[in-house]
Amino acid sequence: MENKIEVRHVTKKFGEYKALDDVSLNFETGKIHGIIGRNGSGKTVLFKCICGFLKLTEGEILVDGKRIGKELETPSDLGVIIEHPGFLPGYTAYQNLDFLAGIRKKAGKEEILKVIERVGLDPASKKHVGKYSMGMRQRLGLAQAIMENPSLLILDEPMNGLDNRGVEDMRSLLLGLKEEGKTILLASHSREDISVLCDTVTELEQGRVAGA
Repeated sequence: MENKIEVRHVTKKFGEYKALDDVSLNFETGKIHGIIGRNGSGKTVLFKCICGFLKLTEGEILVDGKRIGKELETPSDLGVIIEHPGFLPGYTAYQNLDFLAGIRKKAGKEEILKVIERVGLDPASKKHVGKYSMGMRQRLGLAQAIMENPSLLILDEPMNGLDNRGVEDMRSLLLGLKEEGKTILLASHSREDISVLCDTVTELEQGRVAGA
């Protein structure tokens, strides 16, 4: 199986602080890869570097064989949840996704309605997102990440704010996406999420791969 992502000797510094310190990892296509570690271990920084949101201090990251920041600014076929998904509070779920879909023109009305339903929300609801619970926002965040049918998903704590039913829904959805051949990077504080979902697990500790 080929590697979807190759992280080669990546260091990311903020001033003198090394958020990532000589990290090398490979992530195979079509699997769910778990990233665990305490707050400040470098999980979110690694995800932002893979997405092209942060410039590397040293090393290189390849997605589908192309170097991020050199051959590609950001992976072209990517869905992402990093930190709290930002939505327009005075708009409905559909209006928010329709607005975002207008940027790249990859998802139309039918795809948007289907994806809202797929994450367990009501596509016909007139409720404004500003009145959503945190769990509903997380569901909408996942809908946004998958609405353009990307081959790569990078999900930082996607279960945050979900109740038990929401966690079950999210797990079965992620396993379904894996069945469709998608590659998923998942950071979670929950050992149970990681053990249920992930084919590989990497632990980060103070910016380094634990045990490396």
